[in-house]
Amino acid sequence: MISRAFDLSTIGEGLAFAAAVDDLRAALAQSSSAVVSAPPGTGKTTLVPPLLASRSSGRVIVTQPRRVAARAAARRLAQLDGSPLGTRVGFTVRGERQVDASTRIEFVTAGVLLRRMLDDPGLEGIDAVIIDEVHERALETDLLIGLLGEARQLRDDLVLVAMSATIDADRIAAVIGTGDSPAPVVSHTVPAHPLAERWAPSAAPRLDERGVTWSFLDHVAHTAASAGRELVSDLPSADVLVFAPGAREVSEIARRIRQHAPDFDVRELHGQIPAAEQDAVIRGRGKDQPPRIIVTTSLAESSLTVPGVRLVVDSCLSRYPQRDAARGMSGLVTTGSPRSSAIQRAGRATRQSPGTVIRCIDERTYAAAPARPAPEIATTDLTDAALLLACWGAPGGAGLRMIDPLPLDSLREAHAVLRGLGAIDADGRATPEGRELARIPADPRLARALRDGSALVGARLAAEVVALLSGDIRVTEADVAGAIVALRGRRGPDAQRWAREVDRLLRYTSSDAAAPRRASVDDAGLVIALAFPERIAQRVQRSADGATFLLASGTRAAVRAPLADAEWLAVADVARASGRLAAGSGAVIRAAAVISERQMEQAAGHLITDRVEAEFLDGRVVARRERRVGAIVRSSVPVRVTAEEGHDAVRRAIQDRGLDVFTWSDAADDLRRRLGLLHRELGAPWPDVSDDALLDGLDAWLGPEVDSLATGTRAERIDLASPLRRILPWPAASDLDALAPERLEVPSGSRIRIAYPPLDDPMAHPVVAVKLQECFGWAETPRLAGGRVPVLFHLLSPAGRPLAVTGDLASFWSGPYTQVRAEMRGRYPKHPWPEDPWQAPPTRHTTRRLPG
Repeated sequence: MISRAFDLSTIGEGLAFAAAVDDLRAALAQSSSAVVSAPPGTGKTTLVPPLLASRSSGRVIVTQPRRVAARAAARRLAQLDGSPLGTRVGFTVRGERQVDASTRIEFVTAGVLLRRMLDDPGLEGIDAVIIDEVHERALETDLLIGLLGEARQLRDDLVLVAMSATIDADRIAAVIGTGDSPAPVVSHTVPAHPLAERWAPSAAPRLDERGVTWSFLDHVAHTAASAGRELVSDLPSADVLVFAPGAREVSEIARRIRQHAPDFDVRELHGQIPAAEQDAVIRGRGKDQPPRIIVTTSLAESSLTVPGVRLVVDSCLSRYPQRDAARGMSGLVTTGSPRSSAIQRAGRATRQSPGTVIRCIDERTYAAAPARPAPEIATTDLTDAALLLACWGAPGGAGLRMIDPLPLDSLREAHAVLRGLGAIDADGRATPEGRELARIPADPRLARALRDGSALVGARLAAEVVALLSGDIRVTEADVAGAIVALRGRRGPDAQRWAREVDRLLRYTSSDAAAPRRASVDDAGLVIALAFPERIAQRVQRSADGATFLLASGTRAAVRAPLADAEWLAVADVARASGRLAAGSGAVIRAAAVISERQMEQAAGHLITDRVEAEFLDGRVVARRERRVGAIVRSSVPVRVTAEEGHDAVRRAIQDRGLDVFTWSDAADDLRRRLGLLHRELGAPWPDVSDDALLDGLDAWLGPEVDSLATGTRAERIDLASPLRRILPWPAASDLDALAPERLEVPSGSRIRIAYPPLDDPMAHPVVAVKLQECFGWAETPRLAGGRVPVLFHLLSPAGRPLAVTGDLASFWSGPYTQVRAEMRGRYPKHPWPEDPWQAPPTRHTTRRLPG
């Protein structure tokens, strides 16, 4: 039986993008890829999939960044097509699937398609893939573009279309095109309805160390309720859309609005509420229903259309995954929204008519916000992505055409984690264990905790912990074990969503992973430690506010009671923070569980070391025998250092601190400056005595002294003058005192020390500071380094104060001396100030001791 074609004229009725359908047809007649750019709400997500399905007999896959968007788009298209959902049009998202053999168009999340491609790289039976909302630059979307580009090299019949409301079209077109030919770009614009902007900044701060403040949530709720009443008094059919950064803030704002405005139907919209509730919000309201205030996360920013909205209230906060490079960990970070997000949110009020946006910040803060968010690939943890690429056969994305390459620092960290899990080999390719972990739809570390933890604490507890950590459920007081107990006894949306995820994860555990006889929720810490062994933590300080823990990774973080009383914790989530609790650590623990020392050894045996640690401390080598768990020192006792350990410690100190390890005596510093002048002016054979050169040739000139330091001699007892003489060139060394003497004899007979310039000042001259009277009659300025470098004289008063600086003594006696004499003879009458300095005898004495 031949399936009937999609009726594009019926589906596209009233949709602005219907005017661009012929342009897209023409583009796809010339190329197997295209870029579609059109504003939100024009109908591209509704029209482009059936257009592609009408051109082929295979299935069309459409990716969405969020599950709720995939379900909503599928329901909308099925309704317009007049077919039951799950037949001609269906969807697949995590934990839910409605498709059958007749399905022509399947909406999926990007993650679903990525894992499907691991099992079916050629996408058998798929004729086209549409990647929607490319502008969001989600990591999974970026990865899909790379993988599909390689798949299309083997399948030139596979059509690829990238779509977005706001997009760098030319850049995307270059990436998804074939060879050197970019994909054609189909752009469609529509006149925008007028938007009124209002500003409602809060007197209280938006964020503190715990996240979004309660006072700011009160402010957003009050603003939404007040503006909503004002709106519906003029437009009874209008609804209000309120943007919050996350599910917790959505619930809190919604609860407050219900208190302030009971006459409104207050709805929540985010990825964690049941699908039926999401669909009810997206369908809109009937004529007899009260006006609605919908509180949502960023999922309604661009991938969903909520009908009836005329007013947007924007908290101007967003939540993004972000990698903390300093601590080597990632988490969700709440921060001010970029302007591009604020513009997208405001556009929800003008889909069908003029609208209004109220931003809960001032205009100055808005203007200072970044223009657009950073691509997720640049900020988030790449462990899951790196494993997927390794399983695909392109470690690190090698050979793939991607919008942006994976950042090398993040990629190195991800590969280190995967090697620790045994998921990749030394070349970065997936091992059998890595492929097994990749089949579990969770972060590889959590996948490992689910698999290994099932055998230790039972499949259900392992699944409960992993479900909690992989979801966006707030862990009260950071206590994971307490959160699991609470979720087991609840019936609310969080508990229901968590229970569904537990059941889904149980399908990936071994059927024989029955709970050990004594397994209890107190074993949750072991599951966390299996996922994040480097985050095992020991308490190092107790305070009135809580306690500070040192993680095996070296990070310090604080936590409040009841976890503050524990000796050991397995930490699942750490975030940067400020405030009194985080003082001294700069971070707070947001999710953790108590763990015993035995469990710590079970999970982090590979981090436990027992070795002698020698270090160069306070000018000498000391050694201690230390038992560690990563950066955590469990025991430390002093021991006698061996020569080999001492050498290693000295060399590490020199590598870290350079030659500052040593105390340079005046003699050593003077000799080094003399040699530096000769090397600069004469070159070979005079040696280079810069820091880099001396460090490179350390063994040649400082070997015995390093041996001495290694066996316990203190650094201040070593004079570097003698070691420096080891590198003097022979026989040229015999000319050292002639070319660069330590002292210069002046006409009075005094031998004055020459101050040679530092090595890092090549323009400076050697300086002789001498009393003016000692140089009477001296006409020719002496020169060093074989006559190449003149000496600079600092001529001093009898009291040793500078009177003149000159590199030309003859010119000084013939000119400036007269002025100096006039000013100084009255001040120093006991010293000679002759009118004719050429004939006066040089002296270091007063006039009383002059002859005659």
